[in-house]
Amino acid sequence: MTRWLNEEEQRHWRAYITMVALLQERLGQELQRAHELSIQDYEILVRLSESANHSIRMSELADLTQASRSRLTHQIDRLERLGYIRRERAASDNRGRLAILTDEGMAALVAAAPTHVEGVRTHLLDQLSPDQFREFGIASAAIAAHLSELKASES
Repeated sequence: MTRWLNEEEQRHWRAYITMVALLQERLGQELQRAHELSIQDYEILVRLSESANHSIRMSELADLTQASRSRLTHQIDRLERLGYIRRERAASDNRGRLAILTDEGMAALVAAAPTHVEGVRTHLLDQLSPDQFREFGIASAAIAAHLSELKASES
């Protein structure tokens, strides 16, 4: 039996869908305008900057950024042309490929980070009270954990 959403649940669900789409679009537009980076480019640079040796296996990077392998390859191609990333064979098995953040990529990330952080503050944090944002984070983490467990069990 289908557990239909009631009117209030439907209203909150649709508000969430709209918020996610508009927030991603706005943050992406701001990064594109100021730094010629997409929100996905920025996420890749962030993930690489936070990793050991500023490098991650391409397959792991796809998982971390929730990108398909082909989509990630296109983004990495673009970032490589910009000089922000280089690719190398993984020394451990010689089959895998690593994406490695270059000094130019780190400089681009450092330049773009204030734009991104200000956008997150202006368009998300400043729109909620501290308690609302805390609850939002708790709820988001619970949902992410559930979906990550499902994804892991399906692999």
